[in-house]
Amino acid sequence: MSSKTYNRGANRRRGEILAELGGQKHILVLTLGALAELEDTLNCTSLQQLTERFSEGHLSAADIIKVLGAGLRGGGLIIENEEVAELSHEGGVAALARLAGELLVATFSPQQPHTPSQRGQS
Repeated sequence: MSSKTYNRGANRRRGEILAELGGQKHILVLTLGALAELEDTLNCTSLQQLTERFSEGHLSAADIIKVLGAGLRGGGLIIENEEVAELSHEGGVAALARLAGELLVATFSPQQPHTPSQRGQS
């Protein structure tokens, strides 16, 4: 595994999240290439099918590894899914599942920038 770490924050508009895995901070992002990888490894034929699969909220441990691995590679880290499976995270498996969910939300429901007419409205 390449030891690429980040001291900057994540750019949520790009679908990035920042996570500490294995004692190091990493940017995770599901780029188009990462999404194509997930489609292939999860036997989905379209982004819509991939989105529907994740919308059901039933992620297996294997799904979590694949999502986090694709996100780490999308963020520029050279890592194999076997290595992802060995990464530690404070909070254990439940925290890793939340992290995968956060990455999926950041990808498929990015924060919308405020338009001038939205400023001042709450």
